[in-house]
Amino acid sequence: MPQSLAQKRATHALKCVQALAKDNDYGNYVSYVKSLPAAILMNGLGQALAMEKAGASKSGNVGKGHELLYQHMNSWLCNEPIEGVDAPGWANSPYANESDVLEAIVSKEEAAYIRAQAEALEYLEWLKKFAVAQLRENEGADR
Repeated sequence: MPQSLAQKRATHALKCVQALAKDNDYGNYVSYVKSLPAAILMNGLGQALAMEKAGASKSGNVGKGHELLYQHMNSWLCNEPIEGVDAPGWANSPYANESDVLEAIVSKEEAAYIRAQAEALEYLEWLKKFAVAQLRENEGADR
Protein backbone atom coordinates (compact mmCIF):
# COMPACT_ATOMS: atom_id res chain seq x y z
CA MET A 1 0.00 0.00 0.00
CA PRO A 2 1.47 3.41 -0.92
CA GLN A 3 2.31 5.89 1.80
CA SER A 4 0.06 8.87 2.43
CA LEU A 5 1.51 12.35 2.09
CA ALA A 6 1.59 12.65 5.88
CA GLN A 7 3.61 9.43 6.08
CA LYS A 8 6.00 10.70 3.40
CA ARG A 9 6.49 13.93 5.36
CA ALA A 10 7.18 11.96 8.52
CA THR A 11 9.57 9.56 6.77
CA HIS A 12 11.60 12.36 5.19
CA ALA A 13 11.73 14.36 8.42
CA LEU A 14 12.75 11.32 10.45
CA LYS A 15 15.53 10.43 8.00
CA CYS A 16 16.84 14.02 8.15
CA VAL A 17 16.92 14.01 11.94
CA GLN A 18 18.45 10.53 12.12
CA ALA A 19 21.26 11.66 9.81
CA LEU A 20 21.96 14.58 12.15
CA ALA A 21 21.92 12.37 15.22
CA LYS A 22 24.54 10.07 13.67
CA ASP A 23 27.26 12.70 13.30
CA ASN A 24 26.17 14.88 16.25
CA ASP A 25 27.29 18.04 14.41
CA TYR A 26 24.15 20.07 13.87
CA GLY A 27 24.78 23.29 15.74
CA ASN A 28 21.67 25.05 17.01
CA TYR A 29 19.38 23.16 14.64
CA VAL A 30 16.75 22.33 17.28
CA SER A 31 16.22 25.96 18.20
CA TYR A 32 15.97 26.99 14.57
CA VAL A 33 13.51 24.27 13.58
CA LYS A 34 11.33 25.21 16.56
CA SER A 35 11.20 28.87 15.52
CA LEU A 36 10.85 28.48 11.74
CA PRO A 37 7.06 27.89 11.67
CA ALA A 38 6.44 31.19 13.48
CA ALA A 39 8.86 32.97 11.13
CA ILE A 40 6.95 31.59 8.14
CA LEU A 41 3.62 32.72 9.57
CA MET A 42 4.93 36.20 10.37
CA ASN A 43 7.07 36.86 7.30
CA GLY A 44 6.12 34.31 4.65
CA LEU A 45 7.98 31.28 3.38
CA GLY A 46 10.35 33.17 1.11
CA GLN A 47 11.59 35.62 3.73
CA ALA A 48 11.85 32.94 6.41
CA LEU A 49 13.94 30.67 4.17
CA ALA A 50 16.04 33.63 3.04
CA MET A 51 16.90 34.24 6.69
CA GLU A 52 17.88 30.58 7.09
CA LYS A 53 20.10 30.79 4.02
CA ALA A 54 21.65 34.03 5.28
CA GLY A 55 22.23 32.45 8.69
CA ALA A 56 24.08 29.59 7.02
CA SER A 57 26.92 31.96 6.18
CA LYS A 58 27.61 32.61 9.87
CA SER A 59 30.42 30.71 11.53
CA GLY A 60 30.28 27.87 14.02
CA ASN A 61 27.14 26.33 15.49
CA VAL A 62 25.00 29.24 14.38
CA GLY A 63 25.76 28.75 10.70
CA LYS A 64 25.69 24.95 10.81
CA GLY A 65 22.15 24.76 12.19
CA HIS A 66 20.79 27.26 9.67
CA GLU A 67 22.53 25.51 6.79
CA LEU A 68 21.14 22.10 7.72
CA LEU A 69 17.61 23.40 8.20
CA TYR A 70 17.71 25.16 4.83
CA GLN A 71 18.96 21.94 3.19
CA HIS A 72 16.14 19.92 4.74
CA MET A 73 13.47 22.39 3.66
CA ASN A 74 14.98 22.60 0.18
CA SER A 75 15.10 18.82 -0.07
CA TRP A 76 11.44 18.44 0.85
CA LEU A 77 10.04 21.34 -1.17
CA CYS A 78 12.14 20.72 -4.29
CA ASN A 79 12.12 16.92 -4.09
CA GLU A 80 15.92 17.07 -4.11
CA PRO A 81 18.10 14.27 -2.77
CA ILE A 82 20.18 15.09 0.26
CA GLU A 83 23.22 13.32 1.62
CA GLY A 84 22.36 10.73 4.25
CA VAL A 85 18.60 10.83 3.54
CA ASP A 86 17.20 8.12 1.31
CA ALA A 87 13.58 9.32 1.57
CA PRO A 88 12.34 11.38 -1.39
CA GLY A 89 10.96 14.87 -0.97
CA TRP A 90 7.50 16.10 -1.93
CA ALA A 91 7.02 14.64 -5.41
CA ASN A 92 3.96 16.79 -6.22
CA SER A 93 5.59 20.02 -5.12
CA PRO A 94 5.17 22.98 -7.44
CA TYR A 95 8.95 23.33 -6.98
CA ALA A 96 9.80 19.68 -7.74
CA ASN A 97 13.00 19.27 -9.75
CA GLU A 98 14.15 22.81 -8.97
CA SER A 99 17.61 22.98 -7.43
CA ASP A 100 16.97 25.84 -4.99
CA VAL A 101 13.72 26.66 -3.23
CA LEU A 102 14.39 30.41 -3.09
CA GLU A 103 15.01 30.58 -6.81
CA ALA A 104 11.82 28.60 -7.37
CA ILE A 105 9.83 30.92 -5.11
CA VAL A 106 10.79 34.01 -7.08
CA SER A 107 10.28 32.39 -10.49
CA LYS A 108 6.97 30.54 -10.03
CA GLU A 109 3.41 31.82 -9.75
CA GLU A 110 1.71 32.86 -6.50
CA ALA A 111 -0.49 29.74 -6.36
CA ALA A 112 2.65 27.60 -6.20
CA TYR A 113 3.98 29.75 -3.36
CA ILE A 114 0.77 29.38 -1.36
CA ARG A 115 0.82 25.59 -1.79
CA ALA A 116 4.49 25.41 -0.85
CA GLN A 117 4.02 27.58 2.23
CA ALA A 118 1.16 25.42 3.51
CA GLU A 119 3.16 22.27 2.83
CA ALA A 120 6.25 23.70 4.55
CA LEU A 121 4.23 24.24 7.73
CA GLU A 122 2.87 20.69 7.58
CA TYR A 123 6.34 19.26 7.03
CA LEU A 124 7.84 21.34 9.83
CA GLU A 125 5.45 19.80 12.34
CA TRP A 126 7.16 16.44 11.77
CA LEU A 127 10.67 17.85 11.53
CA LYS A 128 10.22 19.76 14.78
CA LYS A 129 8.76 16.75 16.65
CA PHE A 130 11.58 14.45 15.61
CA ALA A 131 14.30 17.04 16.28
CA VAL A 132 13.00 17.76 19.78
CA ALA A 133 12.68 14.05 20.52
CA GLN A 134 16.03 12.88 19.15
CA LEU A 135 18.50 15.76 19.26
CA ARG A 136 19.88 17.78 22.13
CA GLU A 137 19.30 21.51 22.11
CA ASN A 138 22.46 23.57 22.33
CA GLU A 139 22.45 26.22 25.03
CA GLY A 140 22.63 29.86 24.11
CA ALA A 141 21.35 29.39 20.58
CA ASP A 142 21.53 32.60 18.58
CA ARG A 143 18.93 33.33 15.94
